[in-house]
Amino acid sequence: MAGGHHFVDVALEPAWAGWRLDRALAAALPTLSRERLKVLIKSGALDANGTALRDPAVKVRGGEQFRLAVPQPTPAHNQAQDIPLTIAFEDEHLLVVDKPAGLVVHPAAGNFDGTLVNALLHHCGASLSGIGGVARPGIVHRIDKDTSGLLVVAKTDVTHAGLAKQFAAHSIDRRYLAIVSGVPRTREGKVDAPLARSASNRKKIAIVEGSRGKRAVTHWKSLETLKDAALVECALETGRTHQVRVHMASIGHPLLGDPVYGRAGKTHREILKSLGFHRQALHAAALGFIHPATKQHLAFTSPMPPDMQELFSALGV
Repeated sequence: MAGGHHFVDVALEPAWAGWRLDRALAAALPTLSRERLKVLIKSGALDANGTALRDPAVKVRGGEQFRLAVPQPTPAHNQAQDIPLTIAFEDEHLLVVDKPAGLVVHPAAGNFDGTLVNALLHHCGASLSGIGGVARPGIVHRIDKDTSGLLVVAKTDVTHAGLAKQFAAHSIDRRYLAIVSGVPRTREGKVDAPLARSASNRKKIAIVEGSRGKRAVTHWKSLETLKDAALVECALETGRTHQVRVHMASIGHPLLGDPVYGRAGKTHREILKSLGFHRQALHAAALGFIHPATKQHLAFTSPMPPDMQELFSALGV
């Protein structure tokens, strides 16, 4: 550590020859986002044998070695708050939380407190990991505010890095339960469609073609047929923002209750209103990964929460 930074040595794979510098660094350092790396490169934080590389778009030869100066995490309006948590697993390295719908994962504009991070700071104290220059303690992946279910949280930087590599390699088992509009014609299917922020509405994610989109793959299968609806299981091959919601809507089966991508018919609207169901019917029901420290395979399941169970029952044939 020196001057408020820590230094990370980076070796690029020969197979990455021809890639943009920021893309190659993102592949080598999965705990740092490509956008974050662009900012660091432009600030002169990347050293190549004593020379700062400042162009994130330069093409790499493959095999290069660099040193990156990463600022120490700084607080992001994080205050410890005594918010109840349902813990599915915990040891000194990580914990698995069963998040209720309505809880934001980390502080951001409009939600500076009352988040999962605030609850974790109270529960774990200062032992949480904070990688990437901003202290978003322990957060390796996210689920939407109004999605319920399982989330793994790192307590140490080593665990954080180990989990981030598994997410980058798409080796994490992540399965969701969703109640969708309409009955799929086939029992199962696959949606392989790249996603990016919508050019017309920055709050929405859209399927896009070309280099702007990030690869996104969802495997789905129908579990139960309901009244012009179905309970489906969605397994994520990738984990993009709003992936299940956008992918299921794209094949004509949007999630019931989804305020952004849904389009419920009159009967469904009446059922949702009578139940007071005001969120997308989506639950992160299964999570499996290799524990970075113990190397054990851990697998967790979470039943549908009461509000989704009520909706499921109300739609029963």
